[in-house]
Amino acid sequence: MGEKTYAFPAGFLWGGATAANQYEGGWLDGGKGASVPDHITGGTVSTPRRWTREIEEGTYYPSHEAVDFYHRYKEDIALMAEMGFNVFRLSINWGRIYPNGDDKTPNEEGLAFYHDVFQECRKYGIEPLVTLSHYETPWALTEKYNGWASREVIDHFVRYATTCFQEYKDEVKYWLTFNEINCAMMPFGTIMGLGMVPESDVMDFGASETHEQVQKRFQALHHQFVASAKAVQIGHAINPNFMIGCMIAGGLAYPYTCNPKDALAAQNKNNMSNYFCGDVQVRGVYPYFAKRFFKENNIHLDITTDDEIELLNGTVDFYSFSYYMSSTETVDEELKAAKGNVFAGVPNPYLETSEWGWQIDPEGLRWYLNDVYGRYEIPLMIVENGLGAVDVRGEDGKFHDVYRIDYLRKHIEQMGEAIEDGVDLLGYTMWGCVDLVSASTGEMKKRYGFIYVDKDNDGNGDLHREKKDSFDWYKKVIASNGKELD
Repeated sequence: MGEKTYAFPAGFLWGGATAANQYEGGWLDGGKGASVPDHITGGTVSTPRRWTREIEEGTYYPSHEAVDFYHRYKEDIALMAEMGFNVFRLSINWGRIYPNGDDKTPNEEGLAFYHDVFQECRKYGIEPLVTLSHYETPWALTEKYNGWASREVIDHFVRYATTCFQEYKDEVKYWLTFNEINCAMMPFGTIMGLGMVPESDVMDFGASETHEQVQKRFQALHHQFVASAKAVQIGHAINPNFMIGCMIAGGLAYPYTCNPKDALAAQNKNNMSNYFCGDVQVRGVYPYFAKRFFKENNIHLDITTDDEIELLNGTVDFYSFSYYMSSTETVDEELKAAKGNVFAGVPNPYLETSEWGWQIDPEGLRWYLNDVYGRYEIPLMIVENGLGAVDVRGEDGKFHDVYRIDYLRKHIEQMGEAIEDGVDLLGYTMWGCVDLVSASTGEMKKRYGFIYVDKDNDGNGDLHREKKDSFDWYKKVIASNGKELD
């Protein structure tokens, strides 16, 4: 028997994904206001990023220029079209449309920019998949309201979403309300996802918190749930053909051992990671296990009857998610202290690990797709997946990223298996199709793209684009609708 081939459905969406704060640049061009990431400095794996109230002279802020899609969108979209993309995920930067977040009228230059981008996509037959909020809360809302801690921000977001839906109703079909909304359940989500001022100016992914901080964070997350639900309803009223989805940071936890206590810990982790937010956005209600979580953590949310009605009426059309790795859970505190890390727990001995310590688990993607689809039975879309790596030029001056091809091939194979299992999978947008700034560290050397961008961690480089070997490989994958994976 030869190599197995997979039957992806006709019309399957193949493409790539980006976010304005990591990709777009032009941070104050065209009337744009500052957003939260514009106040976050560069960093490295060993040196955490910082947020600053004022822009410090001489300090590097990666989002200010990013990789300059703002001025190079025609070049980048043409390269995507050459690969055969039929979908391109990007975010609208809220501050480019409403510079202060709570303005009464939108910024016409900002509206025109995204019209130009969407028209360029349409020229090549590329469907835009648009995230309304991808860690891009306008900075003025942080200063004035402490971001999503205030219920008032719901109405400002709804105004912004309504403007986008009306403005682009004939150019965009696929929408996501909030990127990785479940990251707001973790301490680093305070500033990144919720635009709230944290206690420390250092972005510590394992930071401890006071009860008051946790309480505020979950109340702010509730405000985002309500805002999303309202936006979904308005979007459907403006254009009934809109497909509006949620977006979850996909987390798959295995029990480290067959100890039933490890199994329960993994079950709890999966529930909280994937289904706490998923249930609210897909089913319109908080999950059954939320009651115990709130009780044990002494969290008391202000949830009005009107909120409950909005959540029930504003459920999403599809569930989208990011998937990069799996993790393990154990109750063995000594083992966790010796070998564990904040993201992946204790290393899984059956998996390889990337340069950044992320465990590579293609079969876990199939498991996750089946688990989510079994719970909700609505269409799914993978909107982030990829391998961050240091790309080094070969002796011939080109980028031979065979490790990236291998990673993507194995994950696409498992997508094919999941489709054979019966999962309704709409599409796949690989993360960082053009090299962009890392959200966690602010680095450029952690590269994901099919397209190399000449820029280093300190912001040096002329930003020219070059194809890597993975460019032609992905072009072949798309042309064959997933049949040619070698």
